[in-house]
Parts: sequence; structure tokens; C-alpha cells
Amino acid sequence: MLIKLCSLLLPLLLMACSTPQLQYKDVIAPEALFMAPLQSDKPVVALVLGSGGDRGFAHIGVIKALEANGIKVDMVLGTSAGSVVGALYAGGYNGLALEKLALEMDREKLKDFDISRRGYVRGEQLQDFINRALNNRSIEQLDHPFIAIATQLRTGKTAAFNHGNTGQAVRASSSIPGVFYPVTINGEEYVDGDLKKPIAVTLAREMGADIIIAVDISQQPVDYPSAHDIIDILKQSLRIMRQSILSRELESAQVVIRPDIGVTPEIDTNSKLRLIKIGEDAATTAIPAIREWLQKIEAEKHMERAP
Repeated sequence: MLIKLCSLLLPLLLMACSTPQLQYKDVIAPEALFMAPLQSDKPVVALVLGSGGDRGFAHIGVIKALEANGIKVDMVLGTSAGSVVGALYAGGYNGLALEKLALEMDREKLKDFDISRRGYVRGEQLQDFINRALNNRSIEQLDHPFIAIATQLRTGKTAAFNHGNTGQAVRASSSIPGVFYPVTINGEEYVDGDLKKPIAVTLAREMGADIIIAVDISQQPVDYPSAHDIIDILKQSLRIMRQSILSRELESAQVVIRPDIGVTPEIDTNSKLRLIKIGEDAATTAIPAIREWLQKIEAEKHMERAP
């Protein structure tokens, strides 16, 4: 038994020892600074990308569909997987470029395994991946306003990072408790934003969004097969609890896009393409509703400007 255990742990230890240190770190730490609400004569559109792990590839399809139909986005908010896609999109990657990056990306190389009581993935490779892709630009230097949602571990408060190190903010937003190490930022530890705001619709409203397009990629409880053991029961219970948080957030979104993913697939090139296509189809279906809201808000703003 001991020999078998050692044979399982050895590859992880070797990977941990061989993992390079952070390369992109000459940027100030992420901060959640006051940001005046955006104001415009035209409708202010927010794209809010929700958490969901590997299901996040569907976000890329949503972006492709919005772009194909000429829907312009003024701000981007992302939680966990949504923060990964959202940061890259806010940084100038269009849908096709995101798809190319996703297909070329080796997910295993982003997992810097380490053995610790606090987790077994450090997350530094994810941080570097984001900063490398964005030429080490900080959040305020991106092409569009962007917020990465994380949770402060000590207090449980939501952190809306909108300034500083983009990669570190995304890493904090994506740090699943028990898997990733908590991320220390300015003396405080942060974990996955999914714990408090799986989809940050209310924050988008506070930022001045007139039209909020929320993308919910969560696995609904009804999608889950029959629970066979305590782990299945725990997973299903967590999904049920999470739905109440999601419901409250989504109430104030004008348009909610829910890609029909079902059970999360094993991720390979084909499943990435499938998830992207599912997201694209779901967003295409929502285009008439988005256009209707654009016309409605445009008309309201025109009336407000009229003498």
C-alpha cells in the first residue's frame, strides 16, 4: 500500500519541484477601488460571465455570437471561469481569438501541483498565463472596464478587483477552496468568487449598466444523475444551495443566457468545440431580446435628452 501511495505522489512532487516561479509579477497587487458608474447617451451594456469550471468554454461561444450580431459590450465582469474568459475578452481578444487560444491551451500545464494542507494547486501558472496573454497589462489598462470577483476568506466579503495585477485577480477569483491555495493579496487571503457571487449582476448594475447580459453556465440540480453515494449527495446539495444565490443575482438582469450543457464533459478538443458551439447557439437565440432592450433603453435615453 505504501509503495502504491508513493508511486501516486511522486509525479505530483516532481511536477511541484519543476514548476517555474512566477514570471509576470512586476505589477501592483489587485485592488477593489471606487469606480464611478459609467454614463453614456447610448445604452451601457454589461456582459457578466458566471462561474462553472470547464463549462466556461461556453462563454467563448456567447462572445462569438454577440460579435457576429454586432452587439457591443461596454464592461465585463467575471467570476471564476468567467473571470478567465472575461479578462481576455476585456483585454482585446475577440471570439475567434479566444477560441484559438482555448484550443491551443494545455489545461494540465496550468495546474502547478503542490502538496499542502491548504490545497494542492498553487495557481501561479494560471496567473502567468493570463498576464502573458495580456502582455502583463493591469486591469485598468485593458481595452474595456473589467472586474474579477473573489471572496475574502477571513470575512466572507465579496472583492471586486478592478485595478492592478490582472492575472493575480483572476487567480484569486478562480481559487476553488480545497483545490487551489488561497491567494494572499495585501495581507488578506482570497478564494473563489463563486462562494458569494457566482454571477455578479448586482455589481454590474452599480457600475452603471443599463442592459445586463448574464451568462449562467452552472450545472442545474435537475441535470445531475441519481445520487449514489455521499459525494454525489454533497455535490447535489451544494448545487441546490447555489441556486438560491443565483436566483437573487439574476433577477435584475435584462437577458439571461443559459447554454444547454447538461453534465460537464471530459475536456478535450472536441468537447471544447462542443461547449463553444452550445454557448454560441444559446446566445444567438437571445439576440432578439437583446436588440429589443437596446431599442427600449435607447428610446428612453433619447426622451431624457429631449428639451
